[in-house]
Parts: sequence; C-alpha cells; structure tokens
Amino acid sequence: MRDDPTGPGPEGGETAAEARIAAHLRAFRAHWERCRGGALVPRRADIDPRAIAPLISSAFIAERIAPGVVRLRVAGMHLNDLMGMEVRGMPLACFIAPADREAFGLRVVDLFDGPAILRFALRSARGIGRPPLAATLMLLPLRSDLGDISRALGCLVSHGAVGRAPRRFAIAAAETLPLGAQSTDRRAAPSLRAVTGGRDFRAPGTAARAHLRLVT
Repeated sequence: MRDDPTGPGPEGGETAAEARIAAHLRAFRAHWERCRGGALVPRRADIDPRAIAPLISSAFIAERIAPGVVRLRVAGMHLNDLMGMEVRGMPLACFIAPADREAFGLRVVDLFDGPAILRFALRSARGIGRPPLAATLMLLPLRSDLGDISRALGCLVSHGAVGRAPRRFAIAAAETLPLGAQSTDRRAAPSLRAVTGGRDFRAPGTAARAHLRLVT
C-alpha cells in the first residue's frame, strides 16, 4: 500500500494536474503532521486554513456524533458542488453509496478510537448527466477544545466533471493507517491505488470559491 493517497493514473502515467494535486495532498497532510507538535493528535484550533489554501474548497471539518458517524461542521464549496446543496450539518456518509456506508462507518470508528488516518479511493458511476467521476478522500483525526478525539480534518478531491448533482461514491479501495503503527487493511478492502486529480469548478472569468472557516 502507498504511504500517501497519490500515484500514477490508470495508464501508469501522471498528468501535470494530477502531479499538482498529489503535491497539494502531501502538503495537506504535512500541515496536520506539523500541528501535532509531538502529540499523537493535533488540536482542531491548531489547523490554519491558510496552510491548506490550495485544497481549501475541498476541505472540511467534521464532528463525531456517534460511533461511525460524523457530521460536517464546515465544508468547502466543492463539497456543495458535489451534493448540489449546502452540506454543512449533513453526515459525511451522504457522499458514500448506500451499499458501502456500513463499511465506511466501521472505518470511521478507527479514525477516532485508533486513532488512525483514513484514505479512500472513490468512484461515482456513470448516469444520465453524470460522467464517471473518481475521487480521493482523506480523514485526519483532531482533538476538540475539550481534549477528546472527536473532530476530523478531511479533504474530498474529485477528478473529472461533476455533472448533475448529487454525486455519491462507491469505495474502490481503502486504507487505515494507525498512528504510530504500520498501515492495516483489516476489513478486506482491496489494496489502495490512489486516485489523484482535481478540478476547479468555476465558470470562466469567475473568482475561485475557496471558503473554509474554522468554528468553535
């Protein structure tokens, strides 16, 4: 399994756009690592939106509300584009195909209880007005202001045209990386071949919509 959710494309090559997104994803995780400051898990308040600016429209902060269930507290505009509506307050599992939500929830338990880093390679099927769409989802655990591990910094980066919303994704591959341990694949997910890429979903001549504000 790879040590980061990036890698070559389906034909074994990597486009310039994919390489750029791969670098952004590494920087995204690197900021989280720096915020740890020697601790197992960083605090939510330590995350600086400016440090993850290249992926800010795909980033989010989620809150654990039950075992295996997280709710989006704040999310970048790209997540709204994927769902076709404001996603703040919605469960993160709304982006996952119903058939894969139970497996997704089991992984989310490890995110907080491990704690662990989670990575998913996702695929959204073709449909009327919906071209095939691939995505990478990364989840990094955080401590709340009370000190409990109940928050997560995440990023959902898709590669390709969104088409008609909402877009929901099947889990093509997943990896659980326990903090301070080797990566595991305990739940029979296939080996992770990362899905890279991203797209700036703007109309020509418009400014980027990169809004992510951390809340307490």
